[in-house]
Amino acid sequence: MNARLNIFIIVVFLLFGTSLCQAQETKTEGYLVPMCVYEGDTIPYIKIPTVYIFKPLKFKNKKQLNEYNRLVYNVKKVLPISKEINHAVIETYEYMMTLPDEKSRQKHMKAVEKSLKEQYTPRMKKLSFSQGKLLIKLVDRQTNSTGYELVKAFMGPFKAGFYQTFAALFGASLKKQYDPTGDDALTERVILLVESGQL
Repeated sequence: MNARLNIFIIVVFLLFGTSLCQAQETKTEGYLVPMCVYEGDTIPYIKIPTVYIFKPLKFKNKKQLNEYNRLVYNVKKVLPISKEINHAVIETYEYMMTLPDEKSRQKHMKAVEKSLKEQYTPRMKKLSFSQGKLLIKLVDRQTNSTGYELVKAFMGPFKAGFYQTFAALFGASLKKQYDPTGDDALTERVILLVESGQL
C-alpha cells in the first residue's frame, strides 16, 4: 500500500512538476497597438489595409497581356515619382504662403526650379516615352492639377506655354487630365492594387 502511495505521489509530482515547468517557460508575446477609449472601455485600434477585388481580366492575346504587364511595370516605376512631386508641390506652396512679398516668392521659385532640375533631370532621362506620358497623368491624379496648371501657378504662363510646346513636340501634353473612370480605368485599377500591396 505504501509503495503504491509512493508511486502515486511520484507520478502526481512528476506531472505537476512538468506542467509547472512548462508554465514557467511559456512567454507571453504581444504587440503594442494604438487604442481608443469608448464608453470607459479601452479598445485596441488596428487599421486593416484595404483589399480590392476586381473582376478578373481576360486578355484576347499575348500582346494584350504584355501591354498589361508593361503598364504594371510603368506604374510601379512612375507612381513614387508622382507622389514625390505632390509632396514637393504642397511643401513649396505652404512655404511660399509664409513669404512676405512677390519678389521673395519669385526668388524662392527660382531656387526651387533649380533644385528640381538637378534632382529630377537625371531620373527623367531614364524614363521611356510611355513612362513620361504616364507621369504627366499621375501628377494630375496626385495633385488634382495638370502639369500645365502647376507650372503656370508656380512659374508663370510663359514657362507653362514653353513646357507645353516642348511636350507637344514629343506627342505629349501637360494639359492631359487623369480620368480614373474612363480612359485611365485600367491604370487606376493597377494603382490601387499596387498601393495595397496586391500587385
